[in-house]
Amino acid sequence: MSVTTTVALPQPSRLRASDVLRVGVAGLRGRPLRALLSGLGIAIGIAAMVAVLGISEAGRADLLARIGQLGTNMLTVSPGQDVFGHPTELPLDAAAMVRRIGPVQSATDTGLVQGATVRRTDRIDPLANGGIAVVAARTDLLGTVRGTLAQGLFLNGATERYPAVVLGAQAAATLGIDRPGRQVYLSGRWFTVLGVLAPVTLAPELDRSALVGWPEAQSDLGFDGHPTTVYERSTDEQVDAVRGVLAQTADPGHPEDVNVSRPSDALAAQLAAKSAFTSLFLGLGAVALLVGGVGVANTMVISVLERRQEIGLRRALGAGRGQIRLQFLAESVALSGGGGLAGVALGAAISAGYAVWRHWPASVPAQGLAAGLGSAVLIGTLAGLYPATRAARLSPTEALNTV
Repeated sequence: MSVTTTVALPQPSRLRASDVLRVGVAGLRGRPLRALLSGLGIAIGIAAMVAVLGISEAGRADLLARIGQLGTNMLTVSPGQDVFGHPTELPLDAAAMVRRIGPVQSATDTGLVQGATVRRTDRIDPLANGGIAVVAARTDLLGTVRGTLAQGLFLNGATERYPAVVLGAQAAATLGIDRPGRQVYLSGRWFTVLGVLAPVTLAPELDRSALVGWPEAQSDLGFDGHPTTVYERSTDEQVDAVRGVLAQTADPGHPEDVNVSRPSDALAAQLAAKSAFTSLFLGLGAVALLVGGVGVANTMVISVLERRQEIGLRRALGAGRGQIRLQFLAESVALSGGGGLAGVALGAAISAGYAVWRHWPASVPAQGLAAGLGSAVLIGTLAGLYPATRAARLSPTEALNTV
């Protein structure tokens, strides 16, 4: 009678999540300098991407806030050229005609004073004007363009008839005028500076101008009264409708010679340009991240070669191929994830600091932070697949037979 002996085969052990993390981090602690240098590439790539996203979002928020504050319902009318290429003129009553359009809420005009120059003193060459234009302005100009004064007062019903001037922000800086009450030499006469404008976003041409009263420009500066720009605001819902009839209304005789534009479109184009540059910088950040991933993969390959005896010993003690693979994959993910966390923190700090410096609303998108960390984990997983698979294929005898 034969007796059959049953031998119980050992069951493969399972690694808990905490054990996987522990063995993964243990490999990094044994080579801290190498781990730091490898994670640095990931950190730089993630920091670049997060910083670009944060700065772009902050700039976009600031630009949208300015557009919302200034409004998109302002249109400008300016003279163009006739069929022969000669410059044309707007009618004297162009602004008054525009105000007759039903949805129009306000309309005003400015006129370039040809040949007029403004200088700080009468000792400067009369031909040197520093790029500052002398412009006749109405008293309601600021209300229509939604401009503000940095200092002093604007033209009013009393001062518009006297030698008084309001300087745009850039014009004041060029002339070295930092406060009202000073005098400038304008076309052979001394004019008193009433005020200095803050930068006018929707009418940047005013920043480079010296504004004088319309009556004063006509009586003493030889201004012919023809406007060079008409600023108009209408209700938001009727902007397109007003735009369709604006040229015919401003110059009924020659509407084809009139240019109509929407200043807020320039801000929208600026926003689109920012988005294009954001995509470019994100691409550069992705390249840096890819280089960091290659560095992690290289580190893991070297780690497998250096730790063959450790792999053989673990296999001899019962560790399965899956456990070895999981150990090195966890080490790669931990290395890349640590660099990702550092990169996310650095990128967020850079974008927040830049926004504060530029006086923008600090805005770091949460999806950008999540995407940065997720990208780091994904790069770590891909970079560790080959080294982990190579380590798992080593047999105990092959791994321990290392000279």
